[in-house]
Amino acid sequence: MTPVLLAVLAIALAGPVPALLARVPRLRRTPLAAMLLWQAIAAAGVLAALGAGLALFTQHVVVSWWVAGAALLLTVVVAGRMLLSAHRVGTSLRALRRRHREQLDLVGERSGHLRVIEAELPVAYCVPGFGQNRIVVSAGAQGVLSDDEFAAVLAHERSHLRARHDLVLEAFSALREAFPAWVSSGAAMREVQLLVEVIADRAAVRQSGSLPLGRALVALAEGRAPQAALGVGGSHLLARVELLGDDRPHRLQAFALLGAAVAVLSIPTAFIVVPWLAAVV
Repeated sequence: MTPVLLAVLAIALAGPVPALLARVPRLRRTPLAAMLLWQAIAAAGVLAALGAGLALFTQHVVVSWWVAGAALLLTVVVAGRMLLSAHRVGTSLRALRRRHREQLDLVGERSGHLRVIEAELPVAYCVPGFGQNRIVVSAGAQGVLSDDEFAAVLAHERSHLRARHDLVLEAFSALREAFPAWVSSGAAMREVQLLVEVIADRAAVRQSGSLPLGRALVALAEGRAPQAALGVGGSHLLARVELLGDDRPHRLQAFALLGAAVAVLSIPTAFIVVPWLAAVV
């Protein structure tokens, strides 16, 4: 029974659960706790998917050996698909960022990690890389942003780079590609993309205040970051501006989400570990 339950749990955590959770926008009021919950759901889904095959294999006493062998093969295929997806996504994104950094170094005006490009469209974004980060602003952005707004934009992008939000998004992209389309939900990817922006917004607010950042978001609303980059403007603008006015800690919700994250991770762990311990004892 355990393998079936784990398989059902893996499918639920890959599709229906993220789709339902994304319909609760109030969770964004505690973005760090919400992010941990989303990461716990993703990790639990992977653990359940791998555990379904392993559980059937370890129960070879009650099933035929060919069934156990098929279960082990399925587990290897699932693990291999996830590793291949992670490799493909990571390799593709890193290649895009490397080429973009090279282009920026050729055409952008240098100021440390900052690159100023000659473009009328107001845009600001960062290009992550191990020891090779770039923060990019256009001449158009410099023309429309005041000093405090510009400082808020830089704080936002530095938060992305410091927290390595690119790795978080990369992991969710790999998981979405690894699961079949009929199982995987795009809700998790979209919500995590919003949450990393909200987290960076909060960091900018702590340094520069909500009003300068709010004005900067509006000024940069039309600017879109290139693929594989993280931009301050152009994404989820309405939701982010609404959240700027909510500076309450929401501690009860944060604790509830952290508890939910622990519970979600505990379920597949219990299904896998408890039968194994019972067999050993």
